Amino acid sequence: MKRVQLEIVLGTIFVLLSAAIVIILGIREPQRLADYVLQQRGRQIEFGAAVFQNNCTACHGSQGQGITGIAPSLRDEHFFTERLSEIGWGSTLEDYIVSVVTTGRQVSTRPQYVGGGTPAMPTWSERFGGPLRDDQIRAVAAFIMNFEQYALGELPTPVPIGPVVDESTPEGRGQALFTQAGCVACHTIQGISTATVGPALDGLAGRAGSTVSGLTAEEYIHESIVDPNAHIVSGYSPDVMPQNFAEILTEEQINDLVAFLLDRTQ
Repeated sequence: MKRVQLEIVLGTIFVLLSAAIVIILGIREPQRLADYVLQQRGRQIEFGAAVFQNNCTACHGSQGQGITGIAPSLRDEHFFTERLSEIGWGSTLEDYIVSVVTTGRQVSTRPQYVGGGTPAMPTWSERFGGPLRDDQIRAVAAFIMNFEQYALGELPTPVPIGPVVDESTPEGRGQALFTQAGCVACHTIQGISTATVGPALDGLAGRAGSTVSGLTAEEYIHESIVDPNAHIVSGYSPDVMPQNFAEILTEEQINDLVAFLLDRTQ
């Protein structure tokens, strides 16, 4: 075979191989792009989880479960299936979350939730005086959207929301309520919570009886729940703890909380 003929054959083979490689890569490209999108979404959700933990748990709970009387759950069926029609929102739920986080809420749209004060939810976007960038807000929305399959029961929740306790006793019911009412977002009890917004409660049962003259430990704790500004611990400010627990909790629930704190914080 002459040199020219050999070059033509090799060139043809090279072109055919190149074409085959391009075709194979083209066939695989949609899947590669889909995998890339999933990877980027996963990173965004992971980033959003950190932003949520640092900024949102005081009102919405450590796992987005909501806090009684303060802010609603972000991982229940109602939020994912009915919230948009409830408020007449015409776009996606993720865009709604971005909008609410960006501008906040002057007044809660649901009377059973008072929010963190006035405004009910602060403006979070740095464009309006808040602390978060647009990419952080988008990441928080992605993180919240990640709750959907759990909220709709399509996937089992990987860990229980709140501690697993025996709710047949006042102490057990009180411990469950300590999480549900959002106390874990502000107070530390060893083995249960690590928050520092409010004073640590370890040892409370032992010192509560001598904190205010004339009040037993039980009376002091009870009064601190129903009237948080009655006794302000040194180093902490008034009006930080929700003022409406006497309205949103029954007397039995308050007594259960007291029983739990007396039992657990000795």
